Amino acid sequence: MGEFEGKVAVITGGGSGMGLGAGRRLAGDGASVVLCGHEEAPLLEAEATLTAEGLSAAAKLTDVASMEACRAATAFAVERFGGVDILINSAAIQPYGTVETMDEPVWEQVISVNLSAAYRMAHFAVPEMRRRGGGAIVNIASVQGLACQTRLAAYVASKGGMLALTRAMALDHAADNIRVNAVCPGSIDTPMLRYAASENLGDASEDEVVASWGRMHPLGRVGQIAEVAELIAFLSGPRSSFCTGGEYKVDGGLMAKLGVVLPG
Repeated sequence: MGEFEGKVAVITGGGSGMGLGAGRRLAGDGASVVLCGHEEAPLLEAEATLTAEGLSAAAKLTDVASMEACRAATAFAVERFGGVDILINSAAIQPYGTVETMDEPVWEQVISVNLSAAYRMAHFAVPEMRRRGGGAIVNIASVQGLACQTRLAAYVASKGGMLALTRAMALDHAADNIRVNAVCPGSIDTPMLRYAASENLGDASEDEVVASWGRMHPLGRVGQIAEVAELIAFLSGPRSSFCTGGEYKVDGGLMAKLGVVLPG
């Protein structure tokens, strides 16, 4: 039996990137996963891909900016698989802009999708976890919640808020045997990273931009989705039974590095 046999995981942003990677990793170890996303075609493709691999997966079209949609996603997991044991909050968007250049509707959308959605999903998932004797919530934050680059004011604010929310949820629900942790990825080769590269090409190609970002990490490369999925799986399961309220970097050493370069 796999580590997650009999467990049910609900994953936002589950149609691609780190959300889909987490779904594949958990389902590969026995979990039934509900992949939530707002674009139907990639979501159905993700479901078909996992089920073709013999994994237990179901897609649920979900606008995480909607309280009703988040309620419906949780209800779908309960009806389809019997409950909720694990919640992975991975949905995110990353438009560029400063507080001066970004229009208010865009700011509000980023905060709603990247931060408030974690509240919405947990609002409905926590009671289901409590009924099953506990659970695990993993919030996908970012190294941008710890330090930041320019022109990402809303995204940075949302990821910093995600880290604070993680601590609050961990304290509030520890007595329910619900553990809450955050993952802080560095540059990971995802569709979002590729989008960011396409927005910042200059005279370089997309692959060249991605490679240059990789060189900023002490390990000399960007990370892979499967590497983040391993940390998510660890925090979702019994191997991390004494871990709650933490923030765990998977960043190739990026946050350990100062910008000072010594001669020689």
